[in-house]
Amino acid sequence: MDILSRSQPVVYSASLGLQGKRVAMVTFSLYPYDARPRRAVEALLKEGMSVDLICLAEEKAPKREASDGLDIFRVPITHRRGDKLSYAYNYSAFILISGSILALRSLKRRYDLVYVHNMPDVLVLSSLVPKALGAKVILDLHDPMPELMTTIFNLDKESLSVRLMQRLEKWSIACANQVITVNVACQRIFASRSCRPEKIVVVMNSPDEEIFPFRSSYRSVNGVPSKRFVIMYHGSLVERNGVDLAVDALARVREAVPAAELRVYGHKTPFLERVMDEARNKGLQDCVHYLGPRRLEDLAREIEDCDVGIIPNHRSAFAEINTPTRIFEYLALGKPVIAPRAAGICDYFDDRSLVFFELGDAEDLARKTEYVFCHPNEVIEIVRRGQEVYREHSWRTERRRLTELVAGLLCEGVTRVDSTGRQRHSEQSADGRH
Repeated sequence: MDILSRSQPVVYSASLGLQGKRVAMVTFSLYPYDARPRRAVEALLKEGMSVDLICLAEEKAPKREASDGLDIFRVPITHRRGDKLSYAYNYSAFILISGSILALRSLKRRYDLVYVHNMPDVLVLSSLVPKALGAKVILDLHDPMPELMTTIFNLDKESLSVRLMQRLEKWSIACANQVITVNVACQRIFASRSCRPEKIVVVMNSPDEEIFPFRSSYRSVNGVPSKRFVIMYHGSLVERNGVDLAVDALARVREAVPAAELRVYGHKTPFLERVMDEARNKGLQDCVHYLGPRRLEDLAREIEDCDVGIIPNHRSAFAEINTPTRIFEYLALGKPVIAPRAAGICDYFDDRSLVFFELGDAEDLARKTEYVFCHPNEVIEIVRRGQEVYREHSWRTERRRLTELVAGLLCEGVTRVDSTGRQRHSEQSADGRH
């Protein structure tokens, strides 16, 4: 299947004046598997912009691919999770290559916008030549890099490495004309240490309604122990995301729900191999199933076939501020989800709208999983209230916020959005000054 194919044809919008504008997008990730860059690309294409996308190369994907206004350049660097030197080498090589591609292409035909996704923050360096030639720069901060690296490498918050990353964060934000981030918890962090609050706009990681169409809450299992009960995890298979916690919880759950099984989706990692070995040691090899990575369209079908989704995070600085997109993906399709009680989630949900477990606690995760199985009527009501939260932050709403922000940067006299999502009128002149 052509990975550039979309479920609907591109319908261009002239309402914001973006048609014909040229944007370069840079992401140190795989396309189209990384959902946030994919949604941003498709949102800009629907406004009639042309997009040059620079991303990592997947083994079987072509190095160059073009379709419907999208031109993809895949850089042959393998993203292997390792020590700090490995990260530094891979990031540096990618910045050099992507910066060179953008410099050469912008000399032939100038970009109106460079849209950079972190990690790393300093990937914004790739925009220097296009910016010098007049392009605006958006830095989309998916994750606060100091908190994430503190979690990955177990660093002290006051260590030299963390202080350096904070300085690089502040410098990278200063290089951008506009900063976007994923939730209010991250917005608070960036505003407290790196820039003024009004420079940061929240565009949440809401799922695309064309891929995850809204479904009313329903249940396929009604507390009958003999029936299959499918617990689902999908996402990055790294230690902080707690698939090992899910396996520990499953071992407890099966005492009360013998037909429970865990389905795991994502790219294989050494951590996953250790978890699968642990599952075999616990005698769970017949009920823990690793099913590989999936495109978003395929994940939606897998979610429809599950009974509950889980976000089994370990306790960490990063988990405390994260609002996983997977919560919205499960809710969109009417499925219950068990998520950790953390600030990044509690900013949006409460006990009436989500099933919470205590971060890093496998026993509590097991208890809440049994609760979902044994109390279907109560859980249906929780899902319905959770869906109300999801609909307040649907991708239709978040996409409009993103495209209005882009129009405010590039087009004269266009209504912009401020850091809270409210609209404000831009008196920007043709050369970009206010």
